[in-house]
Amino acid sequence: MDKLLEKVYGMSAEEMAAAKEHLMVGGGSPFTTALQTGDGIRVTDINGKTYIDCTSQSWALYLGHANKEIREIVYEHMQNQSHIHQGFDTKIRYALAKKLTEIAPPHINRVSFTASSGLGIEAAIKLSLKNVEGSRKVIVLDDAYHGNSLTTAAASWTSTQASGKFTGVMNFRNGLNDLFIRVPNPYTYQWKKTNNPEDCVDYCLAAMENAIQREVVGQVAAILLEPIQASGGQIILPKRYLEGVRALADKYGCLLIFDEIQTYCRIGEWFAYNYFGVEPDIICTGKAIGAGFPMAAVLLRDGLKGFEMNAEELHTFANNTVSQVCALKQIEIIERDNLLENTRNVGKILGDGVKSMMNAYPEIGDVRQAGLHIGVEMVADPVTKEAHPAAAKIKSTAVENGLILGTGGFRKHILKIKPPLITTPADAAEILERWEATLKASLR
Repeated sequence: MDKLLEKVYGMSAEEMAAAKEHLMVGGGSPFTTALQTGDGIRVTDINGKTYIDCTSQSWALYLGHANKEIREIVYEHMQNQSHIHQGFDTKIRYALAKKLTEIAPPHINRVSFTASSGLGIEAAIKLSLKNVEGSRKVIVLDDAYHGNSLTTAAASWTSTQASGKFTGVMNFRNGLNDLFIRVPNPYTYQWKKTNNPEDCVDYCLAAMENAIQREVVGQVAAILLEPIQASGGQIILPKRYLEGVRALADKYGCLLIFDEIQTYCRIGEWFAYNYFGVEPDIICTGKAIGAGFPMAAVLLRDGLKGFEMNAEELHTFANNTVSQVCALKQIEIIERDNLLENTRNVGKILGDGVKSMMNAYPEIGDVRQAGLHIGVEMVADPVTKEAHPAAAKIKSTAVENGLILGTGGFRKHILKIKPPLITTPADAAEILERWEATLKASLR
């Protein structure tokens, strides 16, 4: 082992505590202990305790922890290249652009790469402003989360008082972008105006059209949405709603942007187009696209103006060939090992398994599952559907039971089960066993 790694890996508890004094961390849910190693869907802490990781580390590890083939291709590729400035072409960038457009929706054939998911969203907004002459505003949905930069945070629920209080984003309120107009999201489970959830879809489409017609000065540049609102609560947008949004974008001459930073592959399809049958104008991917290495990609429909070499979209690490070769290798592995089919099958096992516990645990109000994109909404009362305060206890109890869960929704009452795409049926059975034990310990 390299002596530097040996030294770092061998840090004592006292040395770690002293080093921690120099660290600033601006968000996320603090874990009980430091993590040391990972293998597949499992991760082990410095005390030797192993957990099943149903967060895939912020949903970024489709192939699990420390994947052998990714390790090997990184080592081999870095004997030739690592970071290359975006002004220099490489075969790796050519190959990844070609491959992504081959698996993308039919009319999307150009790609721009950048260093992170938030930058990808900003790039998509730039493209919409460039293509829609005179436009100044972008429509976003309630409960959306598109990132934490000054631009993307302004488009996210974290800059609002949705949870009953403001988040730390308000420390930067003077710098937040004013590009965005919010409209209601089709959160059909929480629809209370009528007894018909389909009315929710009609209401939300009407509200969006009204905003475009009456609440925006001038032309709208784009409608930006997540096909499944992840941080907002694992809300799967209805197909009819997405079809209606596509029709509104066409009617009023604005672009439709899909934020697929969490839906790319995780729903058991390459893109949301394959799941919902609705084709956007721009797709943003990030998080897991680089197989654990930082990168994002923005895909653009034919007939639209793309970026030009005049500093419209310029980032030092937009052409990281290590991230790109990992993205390519990951696609190869997903295709070879039929991981999209596995994602659909294992996701259904997990979704059905949680649903089977609803009678025993009426606190499970709703289970929303698309592939391995699973949310469990915990409610205090199945009739009123008020948020259950025990979600935090369930999450911490799960950790005691060796299961790492995520939380979502601005009230943090939705538990996320989103393990890597390599999760097997046997793994799913173990996850469900630990999940039920956690519910029993937390709620009974």
